[in-house]
Amino acid sequence: MNEKKELFETMPVPKALAALAVPTIISSLIAMIYNLADTFYIGQTNDPYKVAAVSLSGTLFFMVNALSQMFGIGGGSLISRMMGAGRTDEAKNVCAFSFYSTAFIGVMCSVIFFIFSDKILCLLGASKNTFKYAYLYMLIVIIIGAVPSMMNTTMANILRSEGFAKNASFGLGMGGICNIVLDPVMMFVILPKGNEIKGAALATLISTVISFVYMLAIFLKLRKRAYISVNIRDAVKGSKYIGQVISVGFPSAVGGLLANLSGIVINKLVSGYGDLQLAAMGLVKKIDMIPTNIGMGLCQGMLPLVAYNYASGDYKRMKAVTSCARIAGMSFAVVCVALFELFPQNVLSLFIDNEETILLGTKFLRICCIATPLMVSNVQMSYTYQGMGKGGYSLLFSACRQGLINIPLLFVMKSVWGIAGICFTQFIADGITMLISLIIYSKVCNSLLKSE
Repeated sequence: MNEKKELFETMPVPKALAALAVPTIISSLIAMIYNLADTFYIGQTNDPYKVAAVSLSGTLFFMVNALSQMFGIGGGSLISRMMGAGRTDEAKNVCAFSFYSTAFIGVMCSVIFFIFSDKILCLLGASKNTFKYAYLYMLIVIIIGAVPSMMNTTMANILRSEGFAKNASFGLGMGGICNIVLDPVMMFVILPKGNEIKGAALATLISTVISFVYMLAIFLKLRKRAYISVNIRDAVKGSKYIGQVISVGFPSAVGGLLANLSGIVINKLVSGYGDLQLAAMGLVKKIDMIPTNIGMGLCQGMLPLVAYNYASGDYKRMKAVTSCARIAGMSFAVVCVALFELFPQNVLSLFIDNEETILLGTKFLRICCIATPLMVSNVQMSYTYQGMGKGGYSLLFSACRQGLINIPLLFVMKSVWGIAGICFTQFIADGITMLISLIIYSKVCNSLLKSE
């Protein structure tokens, strides 16, 4: 583990951040393509109802993965802090506890979604044109695939927390590549015409299971030379850390759930204008995943470094890591804004060849994308506090940008400016949150540097 200790303690900050973040960003990009693949191939049918259905069900997919962050981010952050503080024996207990807790939550999600599937889809905004497609996709990808999908997220976060970012990224990336390959095969070769939704859903499920099998194999392989365990006895011992795990993981889960709730509200508000508008907004939200996933990958690579150096008391290095990550994330976000403003039709046409949907999507994308730099900065700030174990601050920022400010503002903006107001809402919510987060972060860092 000496190599991993050098990574956390002495390696130049940009190099250390790159060592953890680059593999994570690559896997995030593949995961993004993974999520976009279904939309892309279903878009080739030029049926906006099927595109809208996948967008509706996709909201639940992200909700399930948000819940897995509770033990993935929470457990991973605590493991890194234990390593930094020299409490390595306890890290195994936290790992096993996070592993089995995620499995339990996954089973509960599958049961709840199965029992209340009709009501959930109606709540999401499914119409008579989209309901049957949305239900089929939900049944296969979310109800059946919830457990392996959530376990993949948690295991990847734990591997990153101990410096094994390449293993985590390869496992997630493998699933993404499999999905890209299997989508057209299942949709247009194996299954008869008209079963594109079923084919896309099966491809996603199979890919998720393949990724899960690989990640579990890596977990078992690394047990002897890392702080990894799937022993049920270790999980019982680790249950005493439930408060520390949830205090950090809960803000991530809340942030993800509120983001999905915000997405549900947006879908519900936009569906009132028609299915084509809903399809266009769904495409825009998918495209918006490009800078979001890059930013998330950067933050996930940053978190173990922040956690380790915070616990070891090297606050100067910790602050250097967060500054480096912020500059990199904001720079990429600005590039994405320029691309989406200049070539929105070209980007949208990659997913569907429907002139009216592209025309609507162009208007939406040019407005929505301006929130990207603010959004990336706020996510990075939230992950910084999670690395430090300060879940309260992270919860505050997540609740503000996606719940307390964003959701009420959606209704106000829609009533004043209609669908354009809905598009502008995220920019305003993230702008307000960014001002709050920078003021608090500056005070926290000054306090830490003085104590050091």
